[in-house]
Amino acid sequence: MPSLPPPSREECQEQRQYCRQLVDRTLLQGPNRRLQELGLVLSVAWEFIKGFRVLHFVGPCITVFGSARFGEDHPAYKLARRVGDAIARMGFTVMTGGGPGIMEAANRGAKDAGGRSVGCNIELPFEQRENPWLDRWVVIKYFFVRKVLLMKYSYGFVIMPGGFGTLDEMFEALTLIQTHKIRNFPVVVMGSEYWAEMKQCVDRMLEKGTISPEDAELICWTDSVEEAVAHLQQKAVLQFGLREEPLPLCNVLLGERSL
Repeated sequence: MPSLPPPSREECQEQRQYCRQLVDRTLLQGPNRRLQELGLVLSVAWEFIKGFRVLHFVGPCITVFGSARFGEDHPAYKLARRVGDAIARMGFTVMTGGGPGIMEAANRGAKDAGGRSVGCNIELPFEQRENPWLDRWVVIKYFFVRKVLLMKYSYGFVIMPGGFGTLDEMFEALTLIQTHKIRNFPVVVMGSEYWAEMKQCVDRMLEKGTISPEDAELICWTDSVEEAVAHLQQKAVLQFGLREEPLPLCNVLLGERSL
């Protein structure tokens, strides 16, 4: 490999300024000083601890993924609000990424039904504040920590129309289920017109043998809230024998708070 000239002082300063805005940029930029790497590992551990403390008492969740870019007049927003309402009436806590758009709609639907509503938001270079329909939320610095938290407390996943982030979360859940890292929790994909090409892509994977027939069966494709609820009921509640139980008791000496 040909040797390259070392970066100029201006380039180093620009890189430091870029990383200073978000700590995960430093983590992902390559090797750092040893003490700095240790500090980053401790920072990741603290993010997990922070998330565990906030979400430990939220109860069994269904997580709803979808775009942050839809306003309340968009059909997908209205559908997500109905989905949040229906999930809350099943007795689940509605969990989302805590931001606007589909996330806000699902959380809002949960509050419409008098249910529990929580969010796991992410720090971004541009502002993404938590939506006003949350009983409890946590803001995380690292995407991978956030995804672990969104998976950890959930017994099922509902995928609404969205972009790269929604696809990332959808296939993270499917990969964990496929590889038996988590149980066969239900995955409901809503928006048949929006996801038509994605369904074709999954069918193509099955045709070419890159996934198994049981992998393709992990997904319920539907536009019906009633069908989604029935699938969640069958594959989450009945499959795992879920019963409504009291939430864990919190310890006030540790600063813990229940919903």
